Amino acid sequence: MNYGRILKNDIANGPGVRTSLFVSGCTHHCRECFNPETWDFSYGKEYTTKEEGEIIASLLPRYIRGLTILGGEPFEPPNQEAVFGLIQRVRKDIPGKDIWIFSGYDWEELTDEDHPVRTAYTDRILGMIDIIVDGEFHIEEKDISLRFRGSANQRIIDVKKTLATGGVVLSKYIEKVRNS
Repeated sequence: MNYGRILKNDIANGPGVRTSLFVSGCTHHCRECFNPETWDFSYGKEYTTKEEGEIIASLLPRYIRGLTILGGEPFEPPNQEAVFGLIQRVRKDIPGKDIWIFSGYDWEELTDEDHPVRTAYTDRILGMIDIIVDGEFHIEEKDISLRFRGSANQRIIDVKKTLATGGVVLSKYIEKVRNS
């Protein structure tokens, strides 16, 4: 897997201060995507154990709330093994951090046994994350008042509650940004 960048002390891609990994490779090609350079699976640098260690170290301070993985597309089949390995290590080494993934795939696609995006890692990834922001970015539904998402079709899903109940449960972060 390649990655475009690692942001430390990120405050835009989830609540609190976070580390964000932007993976490379995306087949969605959303119109007016904010990160189109990451569509190319070869973009950026190779993700190695060095970068994984750097991410783990960046998550250690108490003021860092968690990890966000976005891109590109973390659930593209060629990315899932490395994404799983990182998440597994975070859960083992720093279990108190929350993990968010932004995906252009809908929850229903990711959990459909017959969908081509599914790999041996898909359910394992979903079982270890806290939040998924799902759905492609739709320029026609762009809304800058939405928290942590760009278009109204995208959902912020509480993964643990969704897996426990069997129905999609939206996160408390779904409300719009309030005007001061």
